[in-house]
Amino acid sequence: MSEQIDNPTPKPRLLAVLAHPDDETFGTGGTLALYARQGVDVYLVCATRGEVGEVDARLLEGFENTAALREHELRCAAEMLHLSGVYFMNYRDSGMIGSPENHHPQALAAQPQDQVAVEIAYFIRKIRPQVVVTFDPMGGYGHPDHIAIHRAATQAFAMAGDASVTVKDGLPSYAPQKLYYHIIPRGFIRAGIWLLRLLGRDPHRFGSNGDIDLVEISRVNFPVTAKVDYKPVAKVREEAAFCHESQGGRQQARGIMPALRRLFGGSDTYMRAFPPVTGRGKEKDLFDGVEVR
Repeated sequence: MSEQIDNPTPKPRLLAVLAHPDDETFGTGGTLALYARQGVDVYLVCATRGEVGEVDARLLEGFENTAALREHELRCAAEMLHLSGVYFMNYRDSGMIGSPENHHPQALAAQPQDQVAVEIAYFIRKIRPQVVVTFDPMGGYGHPDHIAIHRAATQAFAMAGDASVTVKDGLPSYAPQKLYYHIIPRGFIRAGIWLLRLLGRDPHRFGSNGDIDLVEISRVNFPVTAKVDYKPVAKVREEAAFCHESQGGRQQARGIMPALRRLFGGSDTYMRAFPPVTGRGKEKDLFDGVEVR
């Protein structure tokens, strides 16, 4: 898997800007795998190594720490998804809202947004993608790092094409053509709430730490302007999820989540942030209207 881009040729490129190892698979994995199969060069910028994620001690055998394990899992998933390159920004996982980890000096959510945005703009100029994908304004489920990356990536999208903005290595300005926010369909979340209640579980306290309020999340409804059908690579996405064993990747093959995926079909949904959406139809291809140059 390449880590360098030298003299890029005219070819479709997609860049996902995300926060933690597993975001690339659990969130956008179907989309990334689909475009990679179609011959698009797909790249990932990951802001942290997921240092705060809970990990079963037995999985740490042979690894220096949680960050090393989760980086290994991400690189495994990247191979499965056929990503062309993975880049880390070397910030630290901030943990959920209210966690003491929020205040660590290297915590992503504690960094100045302008600083993070300039770093992302550097990767945009280096990779030169036509399409950029990141989190929605509430970070999917309210994780501080997801929200921080949403804001910084949105700012970086504009910065990258601004010649007055200087980035590392003096790379020249480059303006991507489209920006998308990955969104979790609210129907999917509401179905999950119904299933949890049916099983006697509290949807206000979802997740391994009980710190995700699905009911509150379900009240925010972003418009779906693009829907990518990834059924042809659904098995690839599942195999990539298995790489993230420390974060329950194998559990995705059983229980509530696969049942919901079967119910809603193999697709990822997005809100297009740029260019502005006109009309009511949904795009089926994030590269629709893109000029490869």
